[in-house]
Amino acid sequence: MTAASVVWLRDDLRLSDNPALTAAAERGGPVVVLFVLDDDPAVTRPRGGASRWWLHGSLASLADELRSRGSALVLRRGSAASIVPAVAAEAGAGAVFWNRRYEAGEREQDASLKSALRGQGLEVRSFAASLLSEPEQVRRADGEPYGVYSAYVRAARALGAPREPLPVPAALPAPSVPPSSDVLEDWELLPTSPDWAAGLRDTWTPGERGGGDRLAALTGRLEEYGHDRDLPAADATSRLSPHLRNGEVSPHQVWHAVTAADPAGRSSGKFLGELLWREFNYSLLTAHPRLGDENLRPAFDRFPWNPADPAVLERWQRGRTGFPLVDAGMRQLWTTGWMHNRVRMVTASFLVKNLLIDWREGERWFWDTLVDSDPANNAANWQWVAGTGIDPAPYFRVFNPVLQSRKFDPEGTYLRTWLPELAHLDAAAIHEPRGVTGYPVPMVDLKASRAAALRAFDSISG
Repeated sequence: MTAASVVWLRDDLRLSDNPALTAAAERGGPVVVLFVLDDDPAVTRPRGGASRWWLHGSLASLADELRSRGSALVLRRGSAASIVPAVAAEAGAGAVFWNRRYEAGEREQDASLKSALRGQGLEVRSFAASLLSEPEQVRRADGEPYGVYSAYVRAARALGAPREPLPVPAALPAPSVPPSSDVLEDWELLPTSPDWAAGLRDTWTPGERGGGDRLAALTGRLEEYGHDRDLPAADATSRLSPHLRNGEVSPHQVWHAVTAADPAGRSSGKFLGELLWREFNYSLLTAHPRLGDENLRPAFDRFPWNPADPAVLERWQRGRTGFPLVDAGMRQLWTTGWMHNRVRMVTASFLVKNLLIDWREGERWFWDTLVDSDPANNAANWQWVAGTGIDPAPYFRVFNPVLQSRKFDPEGTYLRTWLPELAHLDAAAIHEPRGVTGYPVPMVDLKASRAAALRAFDSISG
């Protein structure tokens, strides 16, 4: 009889298009599906509060899916470096499979474990599953990573269409005596004192089925996505980001579903560009492991940021800046764990260029409050807005929240959704309210603060 296989899941919490799971099923014998909650910051950046809420739901959903197929999810908490070999020994396993990760500590841990397990005589294989292309596949002629998105896209496209998604394995037989498992609730991933997750529960359905539903909805309205994706009041974006971050849907599934829905490519281009932006950000992460806390442009190490006054920072965090589009976005984030992409750029620009607060303060807040907090996307996007990254937005591009609001939410529909104290204002007044009881006066003068940001940039540009 074939010895058991252990499939170690991480950011790939799905049964379909899961190469590691497929390899275990094809090998034959019992399959042990393992998830390890390893919060060692030397290995991986610990999840923020909203992401931990999502993880609980995703693991519960995955456990249900496995249970319905006669299998089970084994949960363990602690160092994966010791837990994975221990579970393999408990199961009498002959093989361990996983899908690859891309943070530096994760890659080091995986390489070390692969060597150790092979030294014990086990078959060990890792697979590409979370990206359309491995970062090492998309490189310049000199072998260096691309620093310009458009050039990266051309090279990635030249590789051809991504592979087809894999089906759910026909059978995942569990061992007769499975390894012991932690109880998910004992991990206390859900907030309790206080329970701030009501808005998240009302907005999201974590898990593979939830991701599949989001993908199906997107393919039914691709044309609307192309037209309305910049309008925060329109339900036009995919909202697939948390499902991709947790691997409940794979980029291969997304790519092929979108191209199948639009074979002529008339309306899918913008969305596929967003998928490739995610790939580009992971290429940056592998080339620059400290993407989340080091300026990619060293000149910004001399940038004269304002001290992070807790009172000032809290007004931004809680949506009390006096600029409706910024405040609506920050309140949407706090309530739902998500913010419209156009508004993310505006709120980030306001923090780093109007308040002159270091982008890392904003990155950390988003990391804790976003359900889609992703180690590559979150950091790279903040560096893009701040001008500190590779291929950044030009520093003189300061998003004016009043003009952005008038352009992309002209009737104030989005603003009224998140700022009830302004709901009585008409479309002309709501973007720049004056003297409204219960609503704060603007924190800064937009023109003067923009000029100050440009002077600060000039001070490091000589």
